[in-house]
Amino acid sequence: MKTKHWVIAALDEPRVRMLAHDCACAPLTAAVLSARGIDTAQAAERYLSCDSKGLHDPFLMVDMDRAVQTVRRALENNEHIVVYGDYDVDGITATCIMVDYLRSKGAVCEYYIPNRLNEGYGLSRAAMERLYGQGTRLLITVDSGITADEEIAAARALGMKVVITDHHECHDSLPEADAVVDCKRADCDYPFGSLAGVGVAFKLICALEGDAGTVLARYADLLALGTVADVMPIVGENRIIVAAGLKKMAETSNIGLEMLLRVAGMKHKRLTSAAISFVLAPRINAAGRMGQAELAAELFLTRDPVRAQMLAAELCEQNKRRQNEENQILTQALARLRMEYNPLEDKIIVLAGEGWHHGVIGIVCSRLCDRYGCPVVLIALDEDGTGKGSGRSVKGFNLFEALTSCGDLLQRYGGHELAAGLTVDAAHIEALRERLRAYAENHVSMADLIPQLHIDCMIEPEWITLENIQALSVLEPYGMQNEEPVFCMKDLTVEEITPISSDRHVRLTLVKDGKRWSAMLFGTGVGGLGFAQGNMVDAAFHLEINEFRGRRSVQLTLCDVRLSECENLADQKLLNLYNTYMADGPLTAREARILLPDRSDLVAVWRHIVCRAEDGRLSVPSNALSRRIAWESRREINIGKLFVCLDVFSESSLISYHFKEGMLNILLKPYEGKADISGSVVLATLQSMAG
Repeated sequence: MKTKHWVIAALDEPRVRMLAHDCACAPLTAAVLSARGIDTAQAAERYLSCDSKGLHDPFLMVDMDRAVQTVRRALENNEHIVVYGDYDVDGITATCIMVDYLRSKGAVCEYYIPNRLNEGYGLSRAAMERLYGQGTRLLITVDSGITADEEIAAARALGMKVVITDHHECHDSLPEADAVVDCKRADCDYPFGSLAGVGVAFKLICALEGDAGTVLARYADLLALGTVADVMPIVGENRIIVAAGLKKMAETSNIGLEMLLRVAGMKHKRLTSAAISFVLAPRINAAGRMGQAELAAELFLTRDPVRAQMLAAELCEQNKRRQNEENQILTQALARLRMEYNPLEDKIIVLAGEGWHHGVIGIVCSRLCDRYGCPVVLIALDEDGTGKGSGRSVKGFNLFEALTSCGDLLQRYGGHELAAGLTVDAAHIEALRERLRAYAENHVSMADLIPQLHIDCMIEPEWITLENIQALSVLEPYGMQNEEPVFCMKDLTVEEITPISSDRHVRLTLVKDGKRWSAMLFGTGVGGLGFAQGNMVDAAFHLEINEFRGRRSVQLTLCDVRLSECENLADQKLLNLYNTYMADGPLTAREARILLPDRSDLVAVWRHIVCRAEDGRLSVPSNALSRRIAWESRREINIGKLFVCLDVFSESSLISYHFKEGMLNILLKPYEGKADISGSVVLATLQSMAG
């Protein structure tokens, strides 16, 4: 498990009691609100409100009046309109609501979504020429266009009018379109600057229709889908949109979405933001990633149930293909990183590979970013020498600004602080790697790259009741900047450890003050735990209600687990003994026996290292390895004894190891024949001291 820095909000009990009274909410809910800086009933009401009356006037956006005027003129003149979208969920949903609305107004309206594999992100001059030749006279961009200065200039030179709606970061100069609607514009004072691309498109439709409530009721499900999938903050207008969308999704009138919910097994389940993120969005994104975004767009626009069912099934097949491609790239990237990446020094990962699928590298970026806790840029190399890349970052490192600093090396780039795309000539990749490394060296410290886990409050066992957990639902919908609450308890005893799904996950039984809970830890097998049965741990978790065969029970879904302070203190005492021994200090016979491994101990440690090492390397938290080996071998192997074993192997030239910043890094050395440790001075000295 990756080491995380816990940031636990202070619990102001008098304020929590007052807030619970004033808001008539459960104390646990009030504690979460208080931890997030909401300490008055009025502030809580604003934060929790999902009323559509909270939507802002769309004409507060710069150029909205010009956009409306341009679109209305095209409608009046019956001009051919094309909505130019993007191939991700945000872009597809934005395309669909705009096309559907304009068609409902009698427009001759088509859509164009660039092929991710052949055309890449955004507008292209070739597409502009093709669309104009097909009769397009008004081009409306959604979720794209804000950096396409040359392409839009070409479109206008041909004779097309262009309205841009986008939400991405702007360059210093804006394209010379007929209207540029983007809440990120430096001169735009719109009250909410975190709309998704579909949210900005929604605002244009609201301005055209003149009734935001009606438009929200009509498109809330697709709006929520795009907003959540694009990882937008679920606060302010986005909270209103997503809350309405989740309700509408349960009884959607969109035939395509209905079919997708059915084939994904979500039709009769409770729909949440997490369901969008982990079930629906990957299936929609898969079409774009595999170069067939038009399938997803057609799904949401079709009126034919039979066609919708076929398209929904095809999206699921595309998702399976995407997963296969993703796993192949991930395997290759991990193999290279085991040889090239130094977790103690490298602050950014930049890799390029031939044969990598353009549409999938973004997902692999995300997985590597989560795994290594640093920014990652992956570049897929084409046969023509062009590299198409994706990047993902961590909080505190602005990837868009980092790429801007390398703009002279790039053919094009765009995105956000945490995610970006780029195109680069293969000849410039090494220079790009060095420049990004230098930028990271100057803009981020290794301490900044330690992932933080923000915990709303520490709680006591008696707070964990079905009623209190149910009351937390007023905080939904969850998402960025309104994350599902995280709680923690200290000094729980690990009573039982059970591997789940072929040891991909673990179920724990945790006990404190006579109370017992079932806790799920996803994505980590037994071998990845830094503790063993009987250890004391601190746990950070979400509180959930598990329903099974009509029975409701509390379940902890673990975000992180770490050894309790008492376990760390015990380790420190053993390390003190080991350090005394290494400094030729005096040990009693009893103390020497605590450190002295027998042959079976040495075999257990050696087998674990050999089996777990990848490419001859093993890197683990120092206090985890002894517990993992003890768990597997059922032997008394403490941390002091572990280091003695490592010294014996090092003395025999079987391994080398070093310890830095809490990580134990072991390198297996090549050897032939049977290892001989009979001449170990380390063992002989300890044996003589043990008597």
